[in-house]
Amino acid sequence: AARPRHEVQEIVYVPAAVHRPGDKVQCTYLEIEQVERTHAVVLSRPAWLWGAEMGANEHGVCVGNEGVWTREPVGEDEALLGMDLVRLGLERGSSAQEAMEVMTALLERYGQGGSCKEEPVPFIYHNTFLLADRTEAWVLETAGRYWAAQRIQEGSRNISNQLSIGSKITAEHAGRHITAETIMAILRDKASGICVDSEGFRTAGSMVSVLPQDPAVPCVHFFTATPDPSRSVFKPFVFVANLKPVPQVTSPTFRDDPAKRIPRFQSTVDRRHKLYRQHQAALELMERDQERGQRLLETLRELEKQGLEGMNALLGGTVTPHPEELADLFFDCVEAEMKFY
Repeated sequence: AARPRHEVQEIVYVPAAVHRPGDKVQCTYLEIEQVERTHAVVLSRPAWLWGAEMGANEHGVCVGNEGVWTREPVGEDEALLGMDLVRLGLERGSSAQEAMEVMTALLERYGQGGSCKEEPVPFIYHNTFLLADRTEAWVLETAGRYWAAQRIQEGSRNISNQLSIGSKITAEHAGRHITAETIMAILRDKASGICVDSEGFRTAGSMVSVLPQDPAVPCVHFFTATPDPSRSVFKPFVFVANLKPVPQVTSPTFRDDPAKRIPRFQSTVDRRHKLYRQHQAALELMERDQERGQRLLETLRELEKQGLEGMNALLGGTVTPHPEELADLFFDCVEAEMKFY
């Protein structure tokens, strides 16, 4: 998630819920009709808004988005943000296709629009989405209320800040086996620009998900909850009952929030959560004292490696953790990381 440099990304777990007829849900700017039942979701999101940059639900559906610009004018009026659509698709879709259909129906009904950053000067764009579940993936591209979708059933696919549906590759070099570690390495690549680190923008948070085709094997989602994946730790999350709350990665709330007050974004508040603050201090150490910083980074990589090995064993069926262990997993990994800061 490449976002404004000082924006805080938080990790939020929202349990499944049953809603009453006539209930409404307040999205970032717009209130819409709620559905009867919403799925449990885990979200990586800018702390000031309702939606999410990326996330997953209890059924193994993952959704992420990117901003795009086209000949179609962007919507300056407040409507649904692309990030709202990410969350709505996850909460209401039990497959990638169902989530895509939820999102396109809401897009057609309510439109997309409004500023996508917490500043007085609006920053507005259309959205492209990548949706995946255990069996297939979809690329969904939008401009205003227009949309197009492409089903992906084999190979690999990515999205970036431009439209891509319509291009067709008939042949390419042989690919290697892609693992979670492969994707993490790609997300850490600053030379390519994938890991954004500029004066105005940087990678605010990162997520990698493993979605086994076997429904008996749990999906595993790795989150950093901190900026700059090249100097962050990917920590595993698994959907199970009685998940332990992780307040260390949840931003504080504000009674008089400038994101909710009209006119919006006329003042700023400190949305840094506890892990973000400690990670920020660690980044300063890495820049100030390269030798100590390198030792810390090696320690963090070893911590991440241990988590990956444990999850690979889980996915491979060589270990069967107790449900309580999985319920505490993300909390324990966050706590372990913070002990080194």
